[in-house]
Amino acid sequence: MSRRGWLLFLAMSVIWGVPYLLIKVAVGEVPPVAVVFARCVVGAALLVPWTLARGQLRPALRHWKALLLFTALEMTGPWLLLSYAEQTLSSSLTGLLVAAVPFVAALAARLAGEEERLTPVRLAGMGLGVVGIAALLGLDLDGAGLLPLAAVGLVVLGYATAPLVVSRALPEVPGVAASSIALLVTAVVYAPFAVPRLGEVTSASPQARVSLLTLGVLCTAVALALFFALIREVGPQRALVITFVNPVVAVLLGVLLLGEPFTLGIAVGLPLVLVGCVLATRRSDPRPEPSVAAVDSSVR
Repeated sequence: MSRRGWLLFLAMSVIWGVPYLLIKVAVGEVPPVAVVFARCVVGAALLVPWTLARGQLRPALRHWKALLLFTALEMTGPWLLLSYAEQTLSSSLTGLLVAAVPFVAALAARLAGEEERLTPVRLAGMGLGVVGIAALLGLDLDGAGLLPLAAVGLVVLGYATAPLVVSRALPEVPGVAASSIALLVTAVVYAPFAVPRLGEVTSASPQARVSLLTLGVLCTAVALALFFALIREVGPQRALVITFVNPVVAVLLGVLLLGEPFTLGIAVGLPLVLVGCVLATRRSDPRPEPSVAAVDSSVR
């Protein structure tokens, strides 16, 4: 990758490793539905005006059916499920489990008939990352509830399949426009459930409220803008590989700031995830990359 590509890659690896910590802090005091609502309101407040100023809202709304499906798979479902899961799962474990997204995305693309553009080395890197996840599944899940684990599994499926909706049904819709609409729709969906509980947000500790604000500004609005630049710089397949690096940040923040245990599963799985990331980001022979729209949807 180019120097600019690596800078964007590292920035996104850090930024999208942070939400697991912020969600964990927030759901300790705020209901999951209010966490999602606050994140969407803040993100939409920043991105919708941007979309309007560029005149992209009306053209995007012509594809409203596909946008609704994208919204459900990428935001409305996953963000609530993540908040629910982190009520009992540690932020570090949740982040590591979500690292399975690139592998599941590759399988989903192949099943859907998308052209495979991953080299054997990069596929081996993704496979090694999945072995790291398997180490966690075998070593760190004692006492973990089935429902929170199933919730994270559904998150992985949503994050992995939403790009297919974008690439097939929304190729002409800019990523920021699609994301701003998705944020607004998700906020509207959860408003009837979240608004009556906003008192719990205003009465929450400063740490919880700062977590919600940071989640909306940095991990949603700013992250989207940077991620689209990353996709255009390195291509969508490599851009998805940040999901292998995000857990490293999630683990370090969880251990250092929340006092979460550094377990045997993390000790075994984390190095495998890191090596897998290095292999999965190796440059292959020059060849056309999939369209930017293929993974414009990956929001954390």
